[in-house]
Amino acid sequence: MIIKRTLEESIKKYLKLFPVVAINGPRQSGKTTLLKSAFPEYQYVSLENPDVRLIAESDPNSFLNDYPEKVIFDEVQRVPQLFSYIQTKVDNDKIPGQYILSGSQNFHLVQNITQSLAGRVAMFKLFPFDNQELKSANLLPQHFETLIPKGFYPVLFDREIPSDVFYQNYIETYIQRDLSEILNIRDLMAFRRFLRLCAGRSGQILNLSALAKDCGITQPTAKSWLSILESSFIVFLLEPYYENFNKRIIKSPKMYFYDTGLLCYLLNIPNAEKLIENRMYGNIFENFIVAEFFKENAHHYLLGRFWYWRDSNGNEVDMISETAGNFNIYEIKSTKTVSEKLFAGLHYFSENYPSKINEKTLVYGGENSKTKKNIKIKPWKEKFM
Repeated sequence: MIIKRTLEESIKKYLKLFPVVAINGPRQSGKTTLLKSAFPEYQYVSLENPDVRLIAESDPNSFLNDYPEKVIFDEVQRVPQLFSYIQTKVDNDKIPGQYILSGSQNFHLVQNITQSLAGRVAMFKLFPFDNQELKSANLLPQHFETLIPKGFYPVLFDREIPSDVFYQNYIETYIQRDLSEILNIRDLMAFRRFLRLCAGRSGQILNLSALAKDCGITQPTAKSWLSILESSFIVFLLEPYYENFNKRIIKSPKMYFYDTGLLCYLLNIPNAEKLIENRMYGNIFENFIVAEFFKENAHHYLLGRFWYWRDSNGNEVDMISETAGNFNIYEIKSTKTVSEKLFAGLHYFSENYPSKINEKTLVYGGENSKTKKNIKIKPWKEKFM
């Protein structure tokens, strides 16, 4: 079963405006399936194939002349020298939508595009399914406690592979393949420990020195390894908002995982029952919702920016987005019961920015939408953006 991806419409739109469209994202997020199903008029060429890759590396000009237009080059970061030749070809041919490029390594793909194709390419990110994509395919479960440990990678819904089997193999493949290409990590056991320690800090303010100490590595090594996890779409950082605020504000980012299935696997949470019992239940729900914001933003190609806010007294807003210079602020709570105390952070932030608040929203674990005291109350199943 092929589930229609939200990103498809935006890609089709920008193929008419740019000679090159590039789609990035984690491995197994569905890029190849999307490209083959949504763009059958394009010839698909995988540079994972060693024979194809050898031709592209040895004679890039002839290789591109064999595929003059309407071509998908998958895993294109495998042949970095090809980008300069693509630049020359699109500049000469001036054909909208001439090439679609796809890759799974953010660092290498972005680096090559920045160097060779700036101004000629529209960049997209495809993540595992978001809630709304699952909802449209009637695959969204009734309870988020069931969904969070399962995860969102397409293969989990297509082939019904057990989550623990999928994530065990995913991590091993990631460590053995991607990490060996990005950075020579000699102590793989230490890196696995680092990955699990990151999972234990999901939804929390990042303390890099403490993370390094707990893992038994230096702070520069921890910083380097965290950068690898970011460039591989395993984790992301939510930066704090602190501009022009006269209180003492926390200025360190919070760390989240893009996929809660992977997060739960690393925390040894195999099912809904174990999730509900876990001390990190609230943090994991927050991670789930924050990741949904990032996925919806990418899949709808909204180019939004996000922050969180917290002061030294513990006043906090879990998520801030900006619309036309005004703020949309969000509180995220796993509870299924709404009470007045849940609004405290939203009220406090609003009092300090009374003229800049656009919307105030509580995202919670319940089922009903409503508005209370000018605060929108949204269940976890709703679209956020």
